[in-house]
Amino acid sequence: MTGRLLAPSVLGRRVPLPMVAWLALVWVTLWGEVSPGNVLGGLAAGVAVTWLLPLPVLDPGIRVRPLALARFLLVFGWDMAISTARVVFYVFRPGPPPVELVRVELRTSSESMTVLVMTALSNVPGSIIVEAYVAERCLMLHVLGIPGDAAGKVRADVAALESRVVAAFGTRADREELGQA
Repeated sequence: MTGRLLAPSVLGRRVPLPMVAWLALVWVTLWGEVSPGNVLGGLAAGVAVTWLLPLPVLDPGIRVRPLALARFLLVFGWDMAISTARVVFYVFRPGPPPVELVRVELRTSSESMTVLVMTALSNVPGSIIVEAYVAERCLMLHVLGIPGDAAGKVRADVAALESRVVAAFGTRADREELGQA
């Protein structure tokens, strides 16, 4: 019922009212003056654009779960703080820091989840994605500041991050793929 209220049919085509409102707001902003004529002109332009140029229905494959998102953000913030401290330590310490290239296999086959995992990894200081093998579901990471054999720790950390990302943003199929459903 709400779908029909938010996108009524005009001459056989759906017109999404939130998009019309957004386009009208942009129209009024571009004109620089709120007047009845500008608002009506913006609404007319919004209806015309959305009716003449309908957007396809897209599902980005992302669902937000507030509790899992809060957990993801807390752990991600902690990881960033620890990684920043590790990088700062090695910046001020004489000599070269320990670095390693680690190949990590992802368990998810979802492109959306893979992109979110890659984004999270790229934002943590001390780790850079050197290469992504999408068909093989593998990432090659350059990690800084983890002494000894870092491969096992990095793989475990990425698997935990992947689980948190899928729990916070994944569809039911994504969660089932990781055994979280």
